[in-house]
Amino acid sequence: MNLTIMNLRASYLILFLFGFGTVFGQEIKSPNGEMQLAFSLDAAGAPTYQLNFKNKPVIKSSRLGFDLKNDSTDLIQGFQIINSSENTFDETWTPVWGEESEIRDHHQELLVELIHQASKRKMNIRFRLFDTGLGFRYEFPVQENMGHFVITEELSQFAMTGDHTAFWIPGDYDTQEYDYTESKLSEIRGLMETAITPNASQTPFSETGVQTSLMMKSTDGLYINIHEAALIDYPAMHLELDDRAMVFQSHLTPDAQGDKGYLYTPAQSPWRTVIVSDQAAEILASRITYNLNEPSKIENTSWIKPMKYVGVWWEMITGQSSWSYTDELKAVKLGETDFSQVKPNGTHGASTENVKKYIDFAAEHGFDGVLVEGWNEGWEDWFGNSKDYVFDFVTPYPDFDLDGITAYAKEKGVQMIMHHETSSSVRNYERHLDEAYQLMKDYGYPAVKSGYVGDMLPRGEYHYSQWLVNHYQYAVEKAAEYQIMVNAHEAVRPTGVARTWPNLIANESARGTEYQAFGGNKANHVTILPFTRQIGGPMDYTPGVFEMDVFNGSHVNSTLANQLALYVTMYSPLQMAADYPENYMRFPDAFQFIKDVALDWEKSLYLEAEPGYYLTIARKAKDTGEWFVGNVNGFEGRTGEVKFDFLDADKTYLAEIYSDKADAHYKTNPQAYEIRRVAVDANSVLKQFSAPGGGYAIRIREAGKEELKGVKKLK
Repeated sequence: MNLTIMNLRASYLILFLFGFGTVFGQEIKSPNGEMQLAFSLDAAGAPTYQLNFKNKPVIKSSRLGFDLKNDSTDLIQGFQIINSSENTFDETWTPVWGEESEIRDHHQELLVELIHQASKRKMNIRFRLFDTGLGFRYEFPVQENMGHFVITEELSQFAMTGDHTAFWIPGDYDTQEYDYTESKLSEIRGLMETAITPNASQTPFSETGVQTSLMMKSTDGLYINIHEAALIDYPAMHLELDDRAMVFQSHLTPDAQGDKGYLYTPAQSPWRTVIVSDQAAEILASRITYNLNEPSKIENTSWIKPMKYVGVWWEMITGQSSWSYTDELKAVKLGETDFSQVKPNGTHGASTENVKKYIDFAAEHGFDGVLVEGWNEGWEDWFGNSKDYVFDFVTPYPDFDLDGITAYAKEKGVQMIMHHETSSSVRNYERHLDEAYQLMKDYGYPAVKSGYVGDMLPRGEYHYSQWLVNHYQYAVEKAAEYQIMVNAHEAVRPTGVARTWPNLIANESARGTEYQAFGGNKANHVTILPFTRQIGGPMDYTPGVFEMDVFNGSHVNSTLANQLALYVTMYSPLQMAADYPENYMRFPDAFQFIKDVALDWEKSLYLEAEPGYYLTIARKAKDTGEWFVGNVNGFEGRTGEVKFDFLDADKTYLAEIYSDKADAHYKTNPQAYEIRRVAVDANSVLKQFSAPGGGYAIRIREAGKEELKGVKKLK
């Protein structure tokens, strides 16, 4: 590890003539000199910053501060700089799992210490400038004139330089499960009504409010991403657009009383991040989000292991089977309702017999685990009733033999994955967490998929308020005590916290594959998610659907080759093969790629990228040294080019290419694919067609002369 920290004395510079007059401030540059950050106080004493990339403005002069509740003096203006310092930091660290085996954290830091002259309160702003962008946060040290305080609103501005193209979803306190809209910033207001589509719990708040991670592209070719990192003990940030001035301002998720955060010193905000490049691929390669989080707090991480799994899930999502055991009950009282006295509905998916079929399938095809939803009592009235004691997370239905299934899975070498749907009854879940995790520990379940469907309990709280953010964190930290990995669905979108708590192995927190059974996702959805949702961490997207016309009549807007590519482009150390086992057996040659593809990576290269249109990623697997390439495509057919110059120069490889046929189309001919084998080396170039809503997937491995005999060489 290379670590260099230099303390430098900050110099005061006369910087710029803003609209508020001549001001004093500081300027720092990124390690490579391409990013420039300027901090200053304007004529009213308001903190401001601006960001340039290669001498182009990215963020124009933007104010920073807070509006506080029940306080005659807000932290908006009237500040004075009392001290400032700079640090240079350069460290390489090793993630437990990830898109590469090593991550470099190289940045220049500026710490500005401010005092509010009227109230004598101290507020620090810490900036970290990387080669790929900026992170900044507020810090409130222990002090005489500030102890407890309540936030009415954080006033962080992001002033855009023009009417950028944006890929956005509506600002909402309860869900991120929307399709993305591509539009100019000025068009957001007019498109908001149609962008808001139905969800089990949703609270949109503004005609111009959008969520982070927000991806934009300027007319002069800059790619700009705004998000946050290290969201701890604080509400999630949205962005409110002033569409006349083209200025975004932070908009925090309120609690049930309308307050935006209860803090006490010493305190700090999450980092606000701006990732910038003139190459879209560099947005994906940036590791700012992880680098702004703390190192792992779990000392022994040997039990945290990536998993590939199947499960009793898609058959429920598509309506072929049910989570509930019976149709006779209008209400359930746990501990009182006797399920042995009711008539089974005959469609319950989590039966011992059905689960064993999935265990057999997993064992035969080398999958690590089997997820089972609907195994525990309470599903008959779980949703829409604002019910507090909805599940106990330990009592199985009569047809789910917990002991027998555990023994059967162990005999087959398969691990079971637990499911904890909370129905958003959060206090109930916390009351039962220890007992629920202990059951998992006793029965050898290494991971849990948790869910937060529906409106929140306590009533009036939102999914992304400070209270709920703290709950999700509590569940992850409590799970670590039991050496359990967490895959949280419907929780707040990730912000790199998995660096600190790597047992948070995945999240949903976006519109996933399940919506393909609810009318479908846009065909270009998966070309946008890596630039938005996945900036904060891996997504349990649940890919691998081979039958596009599903049981309930919906259609999956994807080709089969596109589904294969998702195992490379939609990074997650927890990957599901979501479809019915029988559909995989209809296409065993294509299914082979899902069996072969790796989960954990030594290196990732972003070969082609344009959000909303196409994405090609190459990843080198840990241990085996095999390479996998995935391409996903948008609405129009496209022929892309991949150079294999990332391969070792002195070796020849076998490439197995799974691609769309020429007549493939996500709507009309999604299962038209072909597989071919070619020999490649570091000089080879592939020109490959991707259909509308299509793509391709490639496995590349070293091969000897005998195996390559008769295989055509790709020029």
